[in-house]
Amino acid sequence: MAEDELSLQKMQVVGWTVLVIMTAVSTLLMSLQFAASVFIGGVISIVSFWLSYKDVIRLVDSVTSTPLAEAKKESARLGQKGYLIKFWIRLAIIGVVLLLIIKSGMANIFGLILGLSTVVVTIMFMSMNVVYHYYFSGRR
Repeated sequence: MAEDELSLQKMQVVGWTVLVIMTAVSTLLMSLQFAASVFIGGVISIVSFWLSYKDVIRLVDSVTSTPLAEAKKESARLGQKGYLIKFWIRLAIIGVVLLLIIKSGMANIFGLILGLSTVVVTIMFMSMNVVYHYYFSGRR
């Protein structure tokens, strides 16, 4: 399996492509409000995934850059706490933003749910792509 098959850049491109396709299909089959809701949910999902990725990379870099074993443990412990705090803050912010969007009546709840599933659909697509390449590239 090539390293670029699972790169963040490829996942972002696939994620934005999935979002554009879901928004376009929603525009054609549903209402403009539903399509806008799909887009808003997708943007929230993709941005949250990207921020989580950046936080994980920052945590791993801080732990691996420390030369001493004892310092690595302490760095990992502190980094884990910081990551979890940021995770819960991000989740609360997303919850408040979604609440405000839903309460305002600007968005369709089912469209938001479909848009929020963009990262899940992207991961499923990327996984199927890896399995396909594994079975059909002669590397078994």
